[in-house]
Amino acid sequence: MISRRTIRVKVMQTLYTIATFDTAPAPAVHTSLLKQQFDQPRRLLVHLLWLLTEVLRYPEKHAHQKASKHLPSAEDLNINTKLAGNELLWQILEDKSLLKQFEQLKPQLGPAQELIKSIYLQLSETEVYRTYIATPSREKKAERKIVEFVVNDMMLANTAFVSYIEELFADWDDDGEGVIQLLAAYLHKPGQLNFEQLIDRDKEQFGLELLRTVLEKQEQLQSYIIPKLKNWDPERIAQLDMIMMKMGVAEFLFFETIPPKVTINEYIDLAKEYSTAQSGQFVNGILDGIHKDLVAAGTLHKVDFRKS
Repeated sequence: MISRRTIRVKVMQTLYTIATFDTAPAPAVHTSLLKQQFDQPRRLLVHLLWLLTEVLRYPEKHAHQKASKHLPSAEDLNINTKLAGNELLWQILEDKSLLKQFEQLKPQLGPAQELIKSIYLQLSETEVYRTYIATPSREKKAERKIVEFVVNDMMLANTAFVSYIEELFADWDDDGEGVIQLLAAYLHKPGQLNFEQLIDRDKEQFGLELLRTVLEKQEQLQSYIIPKLKNWDPERIAQLDMIMMKMGVAEFLFFETIPPKVTINEYIDLAKEYSTAQSGQFVNGILDGIHKDLVAAGTLHKVDFRKS
């Protein structure tokens, strides 16, 4: 679910961080920084699951608060708590691996209580919720449907909720799509997810190798890039552009199963999204020129990635 594109972004961000250091850190620090980046999807997923469980359990808390009033009304004493007994919710809460994540990451320490209350109150006004609580039976399909409605319509479509998540997780724009896919998969099979290995080992290894290669082969990579800059001063090129070009050349030379076209297209897209308005075209021109030179010189050695 976590794409290779996301891995490239995390390597790029790690290289940018390393470039800001006054002195070059040890290789172990490089690896540690990247692994911290790799850990962000886990933290985000766990936080989303915790928020979901809190919204689903809120009717019980709400009913208790209303019943504890000095002079509770009949309405206060008859709040429907069906949602808090949702069967899918309790499958989630019986997942020991998830509970361990809650204990370790402590999402409950965040300032989310007012947001959770707000989401529940908005939910309670919807026709979907009213239909759900008006049905006494607990059909599996209906139990799942209301949970998915809370996730998709009450949380992810809620600007206040997204703003809250963006403040807590700077990588939301990078990780959000993949983590939402993981969340959807988890809701179909609670308890089947390995929270400690959300990124495929092959992708993780690719990221670690790409980081190591760019750092260890800096001079070699630059020897291909600088002659292509023509009238450009290397010192005046956007730092992210240079980082992405080094990553692209590293993939040309040292990652034999990645097709050059894939590499070029990936870094064009990343340059457009993360650097300047002209960066996509600039990175495209440099990488395409280097690729053509490598082909002409017979120094590009690729294997059929479909057979690797």
